Amino acid sequence: MKFIKQLLDSKGSQIWSVMPANLVYDAIELMAEKGVGALTVMHDEQLVGIVSERDYARKVILKGRSSHMTPVSDIMTHDVICTSPHQTVEECMNIMTYRRIRHLPVKDDNKLVGLISLGDLVKSIIAEQQQVIDQLEHYIRG
Repeated sequence: MKFIKQLLDSKGSQIWSVMPANLVYDAIELMAEKGVGALTVMHDEQLVGIVSERDYARKVILKGRSSHMTPVSDIMTHDVICTSPHQTVEECMNIMTYRRIRHLPVKDDNKLVGLISLGDLVKSIIAEQQQVIDQLEHYIRG
C-alpha cells in the first residue's frame, strides 16, 4: 500500500498556480507550457480554487466566452477537495472516482504541498502490480 507522500517523493511536488484575477488564456497557456491539465488557484498563499482544461472546455468554449477577457475566478472550482500525504493511493483513487475529479491538491497542516492527477494514481497502481507480478514470477521460477 503506497501513500501519497511516497508518490510525491517519486514524482516531485512541483505545483503550477495562477491567481483568481489572471485571465483564462494565461492559465491555459501555462497548462500547455508545463504539460499539465490543471492549475491550483492561489490568493495570498492560500488555495482558493482549481482550474482545469475541463473547466475551460465547459465554461468558456461551450458558453461562447473569450479566454482573453474571462478571469480564472469565473470558471474555477471553488470548493476544492483535497487530500493529505498520509492517505493511500487507493483511498485517493476512490475519492477521485466517486467525486468524478481528475486532480487532487495535497495539503499538509493546511499548506499546499503537491497536486496529484488520476494519471499519477493509475501509474502508481500499475507499477505496484507489476512489482507483485515480478516477485511472483521470481518465486515460481525458484
